Amino acid sequence: MISSSTATNNAESKWTSTNVALGAGVSAIALFGLAESVKTDESEHGLHAPAYNWPHDGFFNSYDAASIRRGHQVYQQVCAACHSVEQLAYRNLVGVCYTEDEVKEMCLEIEVTDGPDDTGEPFERAAKLSDKIPSPYMNEAHARFANGGAYPPDLSLITKARHDGQNYVFALLLGYRDPPAGVSVREGLHYNPYFPGGAIAMPKMLADGGVEYDDGTPATESQMAKDVTTFLAWAAEPEHDERKLMGAKWVFVLCLVAFQAVYYKRW
Repeated sequence: MISSSTATNNAESKWTSTNVALGAGVSAIALFGLAESVKTDESEHGLHAPAYNWPHDGFFNSYDAASIRRGHQVYQQVCAACHSVEQLAYRNLVGVCYTEDEVKEMCLEIEVTDGPDDTGEPFERAAKLSDKIPSPYMNEAHARFANGGAYPPDLSLITKARHDGQNYVFALLLGYRDPPAGVSVREGLHYNPYFPGGAIAMPKMLADGGVEYDDGTPATESQMAKDVTTFLAWAAEPEHDERKLMGAKWVFVLCLVAFQAVYYKRW
């Protein structure tokens, strides 16, 4: 009897050990598969950007006009050589980050193509408040030719067109680094883990002191990235502050109506 019991216990112990080993193996394979899946997703779609605390994200928060102005400076001096904001007109800047006189003075330095004139020919003139901010290129073919085949996207709606737009743009601007071991980037491209595929044609554009702000704010790399991201977020939604203000007014009115309704129906 003792011998039979011992044999049974040994068999059960071996069965349990086998199951534990099998379970551990399955778990290891699952974890490996998950890791490979995450690695593949990051390589195809880019590393997911961290969630940053943007001061204008709150229900009752508005854009920082000073940050929009600084961001426009960064766009003008750094981004405008390749990227357009064709959905934005000069008049949109008035009362938000510049006075009307400042924008008119800015327009005097910009020439736009207009026409036809009395002879049927196009002509150049100084920009007006009603003009859209001009693109640096005549068309897509011109842009690709000037950038080795790469097409710099229009930035008017970039924070709406990309997943987690503001965080993505900010992380992308600060995400340039040397490729890790085993990752090769072909000539003419630059490694950035936040860009889909990890290789981007745009080189690192921001560096400390690259812009001299009108208000004296130190132009660190992260400060410039924050400001230009704020500017682009505003450019994609210029009515943002008015919409929030209108929403707050409606919520206040609805609260008054609800209070009145409850008061008169209290019995």
